[in-house]
Amino acid sequence: MTLEHHPLEPFLPPGAGTLFLGSFPPPRERWSMDFFYPNYINDFWRVMGLIHFGRADWFEQGPGTGKPARKAFDRERIVAFCQDRALAFFDTARTVRRLKDNASDAFLEVVEPTDVGSLLERLPECRRIVTTGGKASEELLGILESEGAGRHSGGRLNLPGVGECRLLEVWGRQLEWWRMPSTSRAYPLSLQKKADFYRRLF
Repeated sequence: MTLEHHPLEPFLPPGAGTLFLGSFPPPRERWSMDFFYPNYINDFWRVMGLIHFGRADWFEQGPGTGKPARKAFDRERIVAFCQDRALAFFDTARTVRRLKDNASDAFLEVVEPTDVGSLLERLPECRRIVTTGGKASEELLGILESEGAGRHSGGRLNLPGVGECRLLEVWGRQLEWWRMPSTSRAYPLSLQKKADFYRRLF
């Protein structure tokens, strides 16, 4: 099985206060745009549309976007939104081995985790990390443990509950770590309930 290196550069707009970390992009044939959460059947951008604009289809191509309707997200609209709201994006894995030819996190073997500390060096105003699903949360936990997070409290660092926040002191700053549910259709939660969780961030 071949190694896959992350195909996207981190999206780190100036002044970003929140860094979203997923696991790793799906195979490119499942992409509808060149940006994070590119799979058209992933509901991340529908969740953002519901929360901020009251419409699940706000970031989809079609009427009002100046582009023909098709099963794709509007990258330009999404990038402008993320820049305006100072939201940064990357994933918890830089290099993976895909154990099956699908997009499931269950079959991703992380070979090289992301150096989250180096991302934060480029985001001096960031005080919040959000993991979007179980695999991303587990990987970030391992990264944090390797950095010694939690040692000052005298105990082992545990995963936050879904929708919950943990306060950390790591990489020379205080951080909130929010664990959010996966926006994959495979995650057994309605779109509205996923939006209710993510609304806590805004």
